[in-house]
Amino acid sequence: MRTRVLRLLRRPWTAAVAAVALVVSVLVAMPASGAAAAACRVDYTVDAWAGGYTARVRVTNLGPSVDGWRLTWTYTGDQQVTSAWNATVTQTGASVVAVDAGWNGALSTGGTAEFGVQGTWRSADPVPDDFALNGVSCGGDGGTPTATPSPTTTPSTTTPPTTPPATTAPPAAECGDAVICSGFEDQAGPEPSGDWRFTAPDCQGTGAVAVDPAVAHGGGRSLRVDGRAGYCNHAFVTHAADLSSVGPVLYVRMWVRHTTALPTSHVTFVSMPDSAQAGQALRVGGQNGALQWNRESDDATLPAQSPAGIALSRPLPTDGWQCLRFAVDTSAGHLDTWLGDEQIPGLHADGVPTQDVDQQWLARTGAPRPTALRLGWESYATGDDTLWFDDVAVGSAPIGC
Repeated sequence: MRTRVLRLLRRPWTAAVAAVALVVSVLVAMPASGAAAAACRVDYTVDAWAGGYTARVRVTNLGPSVDGWRLTWTYTGDQQVTSAWNATVTQTGASVVAVDAGWNGALSTGGTAEFGVQGTWRSADPVPDDFALNGVSCGGDGGTPTATPSPTTTPSTTTPPTTPPATTAPPAAECGDAVICSGFEDQAGPEPSGDWRFTAPDCQGTGAVAVDPAVAHGGGRSLRVDGRAGYCNHAFVTHAADLSSVGPVLYVRMWVRHTTALPTSHVTFVSMPDSAQAGQALRVGGQNGALQWNRESDDATLPAQSPAGIALSRPLPTDGWQCLRFAVDTSAGHLDTWLGDEQIPGLHADGVPTQDVDQQWLARTGAPRPTALRLGWESYATGDDTLWFDDVAVGSAPIGC
């Protein structure tokens, strides 16, 4: 007999959306004597709001070791998967298939892999319970499955939904053949030099950039930016490397530290001239207190500045080093963003529209083609901040933290 425990936590209504968090774990017990062993255990944790959801899926292999996994399930509501991370996920009708991402495909007996999906729903969003790993049901064949609440996820009633970090190994932190690999250790004086040069793309004011020998993530130096509010206080450094041939996916990794929470107004701290925008910038920064992408040519943002969109982003924590990574697909136009090893679902674009999240971003067709990397600070209203950058890398292969 199968039982299932569902726990519903209601959050206060916002101006446009009410968020709910559903936590369910399908736990397969050890079979009785003579019964066939189950293939897996699946913990499926979903954060849902009006019209959308993200789900963290954690699969534990209870059978023999596998080199490559395929997890299937069926939605009994009208859910539609729009994107995924740490796995390739496709949906046909109500049937969903998730395949490992390659680097997380090996699962020993008792080993786990974790991935996530984002999607939409209209009338119903029930939790699936018919998971199968490589074609073998997680309920076993004659076993006695039970269900319990997930012990590891009890979201706060005031915290917006986010995607928990994956437990499988991320890419290595080494630069490899990266075009840019800089810890600023070659900087001899207080002014940026060598491959790094000061720039103010539009206008220069009181913002300043310097090499800091007192604060560093690794080694003995970092780049310090004293960012000032107001449009004409731009302060950046640009690297001499030409990124126009890096790809087809351009991967960026940096460690960043800052002192003041991202403001409500729009700010930028990573700016990449984009030949697809006639040299205008593809930008990473913040708005409404959360990380965002911004396209200079039409001021489109990812995610949209709606309650649903902002809830799928993350703040940039202050007073500590944070590993920020992103990937720009220069052929398909897709974007992915990670804070540490956690993919940020609201800063993911795969070409499939999600209402109130990426429809503004997808209104323009064509893929970005960044040609250079600039680090600094640009504010369009309020927002002073002091930032440090270190261990910066850009290349054609994923670069971990």
